[in-house]
Amino acid sequence: MQTTSSGIAGDPQQPEAPPAAGRGGKRRRSLLWAVIAGWVLLLLVAAPFAGDLEGAKRDTAVDYLPAGADSTQVARLQERLPGGDTIDLVLVFHRDGGLTGADRKAAGGRVAEVAARHDLVGGTAPRAVPSKDGTTLMYPMALTGLTDEKERADAVKDVRAGLAPRSGNPEGLTVQVGGPGALSADSQEVFASTDGTLMFATAGVVALLLIITYRSPLLWLVPLGVVGVAAMAAMAIVYGLVQGFDLTVTSMSSSIMTVLVFGAGTDYALLIVSRYREELRRHRAPYDAMREALRGCGPAVLASSGTVAAGLLCLLAADLNSSSGLGPVGAVGVVCALAAMVTLLPAVLVLLGRRVFWPLIPVYGSEPRATRRGFFEAMGDSARRRPVAVLLGGAALLGALALGVLNMPGDLKQADTFTDKPESVAATQTLADAYPDASSQPISVMARTAGADEVLRRARGTEGVVRADTGRSGGGWTEIDVFPRGAPQSAEETAALHALRSGLVRVGGADALVGGPSAQQLDLKDTSARDRTLVIPLVLIAVLLILAALLRSLVAPLVLVVAVVAVWGAAMGLGGLFFDPVFGFAGVDPGLPLLSFVFLVALGVDYGIFLMHRMREESLRGADVPDAAVTALRTTGGVIASAGLVLAATFAVLATLPMVMLVEMGFVVAVGVLLDTFLVRTYLVTSASLLLRRWVWWPGALFRRTPDPAAPATQDGPAAGSRPEPAVRGG
Repeated sequence: MQTTSSGIAGDPQQPEAPPAAGRGGKRRRSLLWAVIAGWVLLLLVAAPFAGDLEGAKRDTAVDYLPAGADSTQVARLQERLPGGDTIDLVLVFHRDGGLTGADRKAAGGRVAEVAARHDLVGGTAPRAVPSKDGTTLMYPMALTGLTDEKERADAVKDVRAGLAPRSGNPEGLTVQVGGPGALSADSQEVFASTDGTLMFATAGVVALLLIITYRSPLLWLVPLGVVGVAAMAAMAIVYGLVQGFDLTVTSMSSSIMTVLVFGAGTDYALLIVSRYREELRRHRAPYDAMREALRGCGPAVLASSGTVAAGLLCLLAADLNSSSGLGPVGAVGVVCALAAMVTLLPAVLVLLGRRVFWPLIPVYGSEPRATRRGFFEAMGDSARRRPVAVLLGGAALLGALALGVLNMPGDLKQADTFTDKPESVAATQTLADAYPDASSQPISVMARTAGADEVLRRARGTEGVVRADTGRSGGGWTEIDVFPRGAPQSAEETAALHALRSGLVRVGGADALVGGPSAQQLDLKDTSARDRTLVIPLVLIAVLLILAALLRSLVAPLVLVVAVVAVWGAAMGLGGLFFDPVFGFAGVDPGLPLLSFVFLVALGVDYGIFLMHRMREESLRGADVPDAAVTALRTTGGVIASAGLVLAATFAVLATLPMVMLVEMGFVVAVGVLLDTFLVRTYLVTSASLLLRRWVWWPGALFRRTPDPAAPATQDGPAAGSRPEPAVRGG
């Protein structure tokens, strides 16, 4: 009998022992309760700070950019001008068949009411700018005297409330509030709604998968609860980093941290619980079983988390604030998940005893059911029979998928960052249709006041510029609003931006800087490109060093790294095949290639660690590489598949959020993890190991060691991460 479905653990002839007996047993139980008490105390301290993290997030475009970017310097200078920071809005009045006299009168009245309630740059109500086709009136205005994001968001809400449809508005007149200020306010509102949705959705997905995996009404609650504790601790620590080191935390980095804690933490739990279940069949006392389980899978779990944390910390080298901030934020999440899973999870499981596995309770002295490994044993046998064909076929498939990047849409425009169209985006589209030859969004130029007149003259003479006007002055600087030809982030506006930057820099003594929303997006794109050339090699080097230290080989780490890079290329190719044709996305966020690379390489190597670590142990037992590779696949296949499904599902939750960047990130990482789990890790890495044979361990001791034909690979060895037999030494 393999398991019992009763509530009594074990065989009646072999009752379950308590965690320990006598004085030593009391010490052990005291230690377990001390671990739990420590985490409870930490949770009580962390909870208030974790809640404060929401208010510490920064989601403006300037917060994403490096301090040295021109557009960042322009924004900082604008904050120091009289009236403080401003927000640019465009009030849009539109009727498809053409505006009537009553429409124009109503529009003028509503705008005057708004101007009376707010401080405007220039001090007077804006003038109407009619479209040539007579369908639209736009009123550009800049609100001033707003000191923080909340005040700016509240001001946009007040403007919209003042323009809301009422009995005095002519029927059929469309009124919208657009412009950079409205777009920023809409972004904040969307981001504010993501955290709760993401947390509950991720927890629900993980709970469902754990129930399916464990087939127990109780066991799934333990890792899920522990992951929740780790997430709370991570949020509190990140808040401390914000206060102590002015770390940039965005809603994107916070969302990704939540996914990482749940995904990586659940993966570690699956590995530990799987090993613990096996050890319960060999040890009467749960404490002893857990001790052996942690000794066995500890190196794999530590190397796995270390690889992810090291890969994320490489992002500190990025110039983009959002990327460099994501590095430590994500690393904190992974480390908290690791700490909870190797301390709190074992303590809770041991105190609960075998009964937590009910109804499939592992009986002391029993053997696991062989049918659980049949699927992966068949996969290993197929790779062993035709390793060359499997390797070449899999590589060809990945290469074909990678060609999809040729269909990747262009850069994502700011107005296209939402999956659902808010009012600011609808207003932008209305303006683009009604004013095809002019931009409703100015390019902001800052110049030294002494040279401002010459900068204004040069700006007006720049090709692609419709008009330019001086704005506020103060502190030796003058603001100049430049209106280019073309819609925001169009080819015409981008050309004008480049022309302004190359031309105005020649004005001596003016120190002219070109910024504004479109310039910020351009700087985001350029900075992201520079970051890719620096961070990607750092990630590869860090991952290779950790793998080489764990596996004591150079060839095996290279195989794993080449495999995960191929997975990243294939996942990006699938993105090219889905983003525009299926999802209807108008572009790709410039940060997607770098961030998806970091996640897929660091997380994908996890499963390679589980597989290769087990293969190395079989080799230490005396098995040759083919036997060791097939045995490693058979014994780790189930836990790797479960972990891959959980990780892919948690990243897929990002696709439920209303931001295109997060949907794209969730899609690429999720499909990449699935490719890695069910194709690359199971077939291609195994096939490559079969072909390389002992060369996979070059130049380590296992490469120089002659296999012992009298000690074949075990057929039903312990799960992933188990230790070699005490009598075996070497490598």
